[in-house]
Amino acid sequence: MAAEHPLDAALALAPVAPGRWRGATSPLWANMVGPFGGITAAQALAAVLRDERRLGDPVALTVNFCAPLAAGEFEIRTEPVRTNRSTQHWTVAVLQDGQTALAATAMTATRRPTWSADEAAPPAAPPPQHVARLRADGAVAWLARYDLRFVAGGFPAHWDGADSGDSRTLLWVRDEPPRPLDFAALAAMADVFYPRLWRRRARRVPIGTVSMTVYFLAEGDTVARAGSAPLLGEAHAHAYRAGYFDQSARLWSASGELLATSHQVVYYKE
Repeated sequence: MAAEHPLDAALALAPVAPGRWRGATSPLWANMVGPFGGITAAQALAAVLRDERRLGDPVALTVNFCAPLAAGEFEIRTEPVRTNRSTQHWTVAVLQDGQTALAATAMTATRRPTWSADEAAPPAAPPPQHVARLRADGAVAWLARYDLRFVAGGFPAHWDGADSGDSRTLLWVRDEPPRPLDFAALAAMADVFYPRLWRRRARRVPIGTVSMTVYFLAEGDTVARAGSAPLLGEAHAHAYRAGYFDQSARLWSASGELLATSHQVVYYKE
């Protein structure tokens, strides 16, 4: 029997009562402090996706990281606060020891055929097989959960505080080992871009995402059609001020379909 995929193992949630789920952190997804934020966001979304009251597929997910999770069990609470004809609005909370570690909202909806077009085109990039894979030896554990191939804007070669004048990163990314894409995996991938401040300044200052929103622009069939092929991702920042900066990202399928965009606010300390 094949071993369970690390992502599926992390997304394993046991129902406790209607709208209540029990999960646990995994050392395979460890970050500098607590687990990788993308996996916690994916766990919150997974609870909504498994709630039998859910209507439709995810359109938006906003997660506010209130505190890092400690190693061990946690509880997720999901509640559909408003259901309309084709849309549904959710609140989600991840709790540990009675304290809220993550507060989230989600919107799901039934999709319908309409006129569609993409204004954002994928950037030019060589095929992933022509780009060197990041070696994550000795780094935080969660980096090994992805096959990351930086086309531009990789980690600084020298952490010397030099200002690059540019925060852009372009990369190919897929789950490691390969896994068919779904909404939870897409939510986690939206957070794989390392902090833009490190790219801009080449200085490892203390840092942490405090809020992230993911917009799912593709319907379920389009997400599934992406399969286990790498996605092309691009990220950049707009401004760094008074201890916070923003970070925007876009993810395209290998065939050039824009699957999701994300925007996050990150705390940093000098």
